[in-house]
Amino acid sequence: MRLLLDTTYLLPAIGISVRGIPANALIRLIEDGHEIFLSDISVFELSAKGAKHVAARGLSAERVTRGIRAVVYDEAVTRVPIYESRILLTALRLRSLLSDFIDCLILSSAVHECDAMVTEDSDIQDLRRNKEAEAVLTAINPKLQILTLTEILKP
Repeated sequence: MRLLLDTTYLLPAIGISVRGIPANALIRLIEDGHEIFLSDISVFELSAKGAKHVAARGLSAERVTRGIRAVVYDEAVTRVPIYESRILLTALRLRSLLSDFIDCLILSSAVHECDAMVTEDSDIQDLRRNKEAEAVLTAINPKLQILTLTEILKP
């Protein structure tokens, strides 16, 4: 399955642990045979979150840059550019449904490129029950699923 991962699952790559998210989640998804995608905006988010931890002296700058390079240059991960017109236009439409424009860009990337978006974000999860969101998403990709890691990861 073609999965677009929310930034949360990439945080362990730069040394930030996330409660409930296995540090090897990305590797396990790849081993399970999934094609992994990420939005280019997630690279920015990784950098921003890494910078916050570096400034607080919780991580070294080298750890953050090494982790970002590992994700960006991993041949098993496909990056989706956010500047393509169709992705940007859909993100702009989603903005009336989601308050975080970065989430709009990530979801739009999933809608256009993948079978599913994997996220723990409750605002994005709630879109599964929003008729207006359903209309926008299904018009582009009627089979798109919005899943949590536990719904997709094999035990």
